[in-house]
Order: sequence, then structure tokens, then C-alpha cells
Amino acid sequence: MAEKGTKEQLIDRTKEIFKTSVIGIAANVLLVIFKAIIGLATHSIAIVLDAVNNLSDALSSVITIVGTKLAGKPADKKHPMGYGRIEYLTSAIISVIVLYAGITSLVSSVKQIIHPEKPDYSTVSLIIVAAAVAVKLVLGFYVKRMGKKVKSDALVASGTDALFDSIISVSTLVAAVIFIKTKVSLEAYLGVIISAIIIKSGIDMLRETLSKILGERPETELSTGIKAIVRSVDGVRGAYDLVLNNYGPENYLASVHIEVPDYFTAEKIDSITREIQKKVMEKYSIYVSAVGIYSYNTKNDEAAALRDDIEKLIFAHEGIIQVHGFYLNTETGHISADIVTDFGVAFTMLDTIRAELKEKYPQYTFDIAMDTDVSD
Repeated sequence: MAEKGTKEQLIDRTKEIFKTSVIGIAANVLLVIFKAIIGLATHSIAIVLDAVNNLSDALSSVITIVGTKLAGKPADKKHPMGYGRIEYLTSAIISVIVLYAGITSLVSSVKQIIHPEKPDYSTVSLIIVAAAVAVKLVLGFYVKRMGKKVKSDALVASGTDALFDSIISVSTLVAAVIFIKTKVSLEAYLGVIISAIIIKSGIDMLRETLSKILGERPETELSTGIKAIVRSVDGVRGAYDLVLNNYGPENYLASVHIEVPDYFTAEKIDSITREIQKKVMEKYSIYVSAVGIYSYNTKNDEAAALRDDIEKLIFAHEGIIQVHGFYLNTETGHISADIVTDFGVAFTMLDTIRAELKEKYPQYTFDIAMDTDVSD
């Protein structure tokens, strides 16, 4: 996981997205012009549809630029976490455009099957289509690589679409060669296949974007890296319940629980909290907005042995991932702990565990809470 950048690096990210998108627009506009001319001149529905697809790619690049500019607006009173999520909306719009282009292409192809029209290829037209294949391959790999580099879903989507376009153009070229050799036209049928590929691509991109808008589990490398930093702070024995709220690419707000000895003062905990915030910010540019506290027993051997026994009882149930936050109040006999379960585990399991603990340890009272497995 690359370390998150400074303000200057985020500005560079915007510049890279802008530059890559402009290159994409220029390349696609040229391809639209050439393919439209060739398609109309040769009566090739596949080449015309390919030109329409390139036009949608150019429009996608324009939307990427606009979305990135809007997402880069500074935070204000109404949107204190900024406008970064606009980039996800941008990706969704691009996905819908690709999906619309695929559906439109499918309709045109079916009409061509019902009312066929023979194409008329020339050597020049085939050379231009071959050149277009090379351009789209280079453009696709470049845009996708830059998208991954700057973590732009919109660029990754555009690059992936460009690579699909190169496959489409190769198919068009193969159909042209087959027609020249055999006089059998596969144009309309190829158009259906092309349309299906475009539609699938649009659906996949839309599904991925909507998943990010809904909120995804953070990358394992990021969450484990942050927890490692938290645990590295002197006095912290464990880091749990890390929550990363995403407000756009490279824009997170975090909260975490830490486990510290029961004799730590508020002054010591305050110092630890500030150090955690500083270290996480320095490496990941993520602000830790809240640090919750679990204390563990240091003055009573009974607590350690009891903790081991209770953990065994809890882990005997299927679906338990972790037990943490265990603390025994020796004066009142009250025990508190949190358990983390797999998704799909019925909440009634908590009642079962509480009943088992009460039966086995009637001399204690229990406060057992169930946590959500939100990060690794």
C-alpha cells in the first residue's frame, strides 16, 4: 500500500488525471473522425459502432476531468469532509454512458441483421482500422496504468474500456478480411457481440462504482498497517475496531480502540492519543478523529486466568473471530468484553453466550458486546 501523499502530491494527482484525460480525448476524437468516415464509406455497421464507442470514450474523459475538478473543491461548512466522493459519481456516469452505448449498438446491429447491407472495404480502410487497434491498445494500457497510479476509478474504467475497444477493432478487422476472402458478411452479428461486450463492461464498471459508494471494507494492507502503527506507540498493547470512513479516493477519517494498562492516567492517555494521530497522519495522511480506550488488568492474577477461560468458552461457538476489551472490576465483580463475529452470525448467539457465562460464573456480572468485523 503506497503511503498517502501531501497536499502537493494530491495536486499532482489532479494534474495527472487531467493530462491523461486530455490525451484520451484527443486520441478518441481522431479515431471517431477516421472510423466514422470509413464506416459510412464502406457501409460497415461494425466500424460505425466502433466510432460511436470511441465517441463515448471521449465523453467519458471529459466527465472525468469535470468530476476531478469538482472533487478537488476545498471543504466548506456544508461539506466539511470535502467533495471527494464526486469522483465515484463521475465513474457511475461513465459506466451509464458505456452501458447506453452498448444498448444503442445492440439495437443497430439487430436492425442490420433484419435489413442487411453489404460492406465495401478498401485497403486504406483496413490499414486505418489496424492503426486504430494499435492506438487503442497503447491508450488503454497507458490510461489504466495512470488510473491505478493515482487511484482514479474513472481513469481505470476508461482504460479498461479502451482495451475492450481494441479487441472490438480486431474483431472488425477479422470480419473485413473474412468478407473480402469469402464474401460472407458477419458485420451485423459481430455488432451484436461487440454490443454484448460493451454492455457487460458497463454493468461491471457500474457495479464496482456503486460498491464504493455504498462503502467497502478497507484494503487489508492499509488497515493492518494503521493498526501496526497504533500498536507501536509505547503503552499500547492492542488496537481494535478500526473504522475507516471513505470520503473519496485518498480521503479517510479513522477511529480506533486501544488497549492500555488500568493504571494509566488521563494525561498519559492524552499523550498516547496525540502520538497515534501524529504517526498515522505522517504515514497515511489519515486523521484519526477518535481513540476509544480499553483497559486491561495489571494488579490481579485472577483476571488473566479468568480471561483465558472465558475466551475458550466464547471461541467454542462457531463464527467468533476475536475477543478483546476484557476487564474485570475486582471490587464489583463486573466483567466487560467485546466479541467480533463473522457476518451472518445471528445476534441471538450473544444471548446464548451471556447465559452460558452467567451459569458457569454466577459470582460475576457480565457486559458482553458484539462488534462488527469492519476491518482486518
